[in-house]
Amino acid sequence: MSRWEPDAQGRLQQAALELYTERGFDQTTVAEIAERAGLTERTFFRYFADKREVLFGGQAPLLELLTKSVAEAPDSASPLDAVGVALEGAAAFLDGRRDGSRLRQAVIDANPALQERDLAKRAAMAGAIAEGLVHRGVSETTARLTAEAGAAVFGLAFEQWLAADRHGLAYFVRRALAELKTLS
Repeated sequence: MSRWEPDAQGRLQQAALELYTERGFDQTTVAEIAERAGLTERTFFRYFADKREVLFGGQAPLLELLTKSVAEAPDSASPLDAVGVALEGAAAFLDGRRDGSRLRQAVIDANPALQERDLAKRAAMAGAIAEGLVHRGVSETTARLTAEAGAAVFGLAFEQWLAADRHGLAYFVRRALAELKTLS
């Protein structure tokens, strides 16, 4: 190993994305990721439980943001509007990361096991939103339905954002929410 360099976690994530893109997720080992990043396997495991977590590790702060943003939305906001506030906050969390998100999503799209994990992430997102709605006093049924709709809105907006070169993620969130509201 050469002299110490900062941002070990970021270097591991970058190395993993490069290798997953070049070789495929299944063909890439933790040892190869660590070597490409100029680190040891032991260092890899300080940051990630396994090589999937490189792609899904940032979920906890996002879920906390969603729950808190829904719960703290203005009292006058409807459940769906409170979810919109939270989704725009999540969009701000991801803005500036479009290129990395594109690479990450391409790796996920190429691997069925990772697609399954991505669906679990979306379910966790709906759970976090529902929790925030229940904290607002929304009934369990309404909270769950609204949260599932919100997670679907975010998923669609995320896909559109990745496919576009203009507009931030919040733009696509607002568009999808507006479309959803026309259904009622």
